[in-house]
Amino acid sequence: MLACLAPNGQNVFRGSGPCTRLIVGTLRGLAILERDGARWTSKGVKLEGQHISSTAYEPKHRGLFAGIHEGGVFFSSDEGLSWEPRSRGININHVFTLAYAELPAGAVIYAGTEPAALFKSHDQGQSWQELPALRSVPDTDKWTFPGPPHLGHTKTLAFDPRDHNVIYAGIEQGALLKTTDGGATWRELAGFSKPDDEVYKDVHQVLLRPSNPDEIFMTGGCGLYHSPDGGETWEHLTDRTFRIAYPDQLVFSPEDDRTMLMSGAASNPGKWRESHHAGATVMRSRDGGRTWEDASRGLPENMRANLEAMCSYIYPGGWTVFAGNTDGDVFCTEDGGASWAQIAGGLAPVSKGGHFRNLQPVAA
Repeated sequence: MLACLAPNGQNVFRGSGPCTRLIVGTLRGLAILERDGARWTSKGVKLEGQHISSTAYEPKHRGLFAGIHEGGVFFSSDEGLSWEPRSRGININHVFTLAYAELPAGAVIYAGTEPAALFKSHDQGQSWQELPALRSVPDTDKWTFPGPPHLGHTKTLAFDPRDHNVIYAGIEQGALLKTTDGGATWRELAGFSKPDDEVYKDVHQVLLRPSNPDEIFMTGGCGLYHSPDGGETWEHLTDRTFRIAYPDQLVFSPEDDRTMLMSGAASNPGKWRESHHAGATVMRSRDGGRTWEDASRGLPENMRANLEAMCSYIYPGGWTVFAGNTDGDVFCTEDGGASWAQIAGGLAPVSKGGHFRNLQPVAA
């Protein structure tokens, strides 16, 4: 009964009963948390010293994958207890996001990198092949990122459950791309972007609505967007005047996918460098993102740290959401965001790239 919590990669997990093991990707390795009744306890750290960018779990073969900041891909066959490198064929060292798709011929694992590229594996990571067309679309010279080393990265992947040849790939910052032939060719979906946007095509997370995969929800540096038609047209649901001006993570309720939880900060990371304060929170919509309400009861008030990771664990009769922040705290809710409880603290930062640096406490 396993789930993973990391800044990028898979964020929906399923099991036959309540989650009993949570693997948290941090700045200094994978922290293992285990549950006994209502109590969560730490069971140590694996891949110690490695900055974990992403995680994914392929349940059919119980294959667990970790993408490392400047360390490639690591694999575990025993739910995180032991690990081995599995990067043969990936010629870029920073694996930023991981995902899997279950195809008729078996599971395919995908790895997105920084600089932005995309690789796939048909053999549980034993070997990888690049999908080079992703780097051949127009305007790749505009792909960049504000923080050093100023390289755009493949941050998010989403698959149409009706046809896994249909894949969406988000480049931060630079493009939202779509393929309908399994990655042989790609085209850009640019309708969400406007010339006066404060940031250029800043894509954070792409999710397809479970009950209607033609509907896309996308978070980014300019807010939350919605497309009713597979990315052809877009509406801007929230902007930088919204309480979560810088949204990242989004999960759907398995009970009604008009209900969503979204986490993020009150301002963008550029402002954190000056304020050392993210003002992170979680909000809930019950109408597909049209209106929002506070869903942060039990989280720290006026949170300085940013919530950099959020995942959903679904099982018969229940739904748990986990969230982790740049202070190394982990929280969970089992009532759809009505209340949160802290289940771990004192871990290394859960952080995308160098975000944690901007949010370190200011010395007195």
